[in-house]
Amino acid sequence: MVSFSVASMFFHEYTIPEIFSFVSRTGLNAMEFWLETPHFWLRDLPVEEVIACKNTHPEISTLTVHSPVLDLNPCSINPEVADISIEYAVRSLRIAEQLGAPVLTVHPGRRTAKRPPSDADFVRFNHYVSVLREAALVSPVKIGMENMEPVVNSLLCTPDRMRMLLNDEPWLFFTLDVAHALSQSEDVAIRYIELCHDRLINVHISRFDHGKAHLSLERHASMARVMECLKDYLYDGCLTLEIDDLNFNRPLSAEEKTAILSQDCTFMKECME
Repeated sequence: MVSFSVASMFFHEYTIPEIFSFVSRTGLNAMEFWLETPHFWLRDLPVEEVIACKNTHPEISTLTVHSPVLDLNPCSINPEVADISIEYAVRSLRIAEQLGAPVLTVHPGRRTAKRPPSDADFVRFNHYVSVLREAALVSPVKIGMENMEPVVNSLLCTPDRMRMLLNDEPWLFFTLDVAHALSQSEDVAIRYIELCHDRLINVHISRFDHGKAHLSLERHASMARVMECLKDYLYDGCLTLEIDDLNFNRPLSAEEKTAILSQDCTFMKECME
């Protein structure tokens, strides 16, 4: 059965208990907890507080985890940056285990220079994947690799490349970022599902419009088509709203954010019935 979720970073300015309280009012029954949520990230990663909040809110029945990515790069040309990035990915897996999360989403990294990836960049990527593999094979948590935007230094931004990676790594799963795919075209988003549905464990769902990614759904036809395709392929993981609050024309209150999520949640449930 599909779970309806939201990334915790939509409420990035609030405390962990407040975030759980807000999500509980939306009709959503899951949350993707980003380790970089400031009240968690800047306080030495207090896992026990997240566990306590999860226990207080049984209506949020599924908690998934997103590894830190904002200023990290596991494929960096700087070996120390690459090492700490990979270390945090493995640490994220251990935190996901503590939280009882079934899924951890990770990013593939990128070439440091804004140039097409070279052979050396893919060597670094393969090392990153090998470390994840070793950790994943002894963990109950499934790791989902996310597709990236089609920028010049991206290592993983096409359906065919994702399928190749999944074929090479039978332990690995897939997190589809719909907005990243839509930045190419609606057909590309559908192609990801067609090619990789058998390993799909998480979907970051949001719109892409006029150069902006991670917009709210607003009952848009492209969102309905993506969800119809997911339903056709019997997708039963999380549908995770990943909305960037900076895309709105002014700061939103918690009540306004909650209302947006409630509307999008209703739309997702209608599409997936």
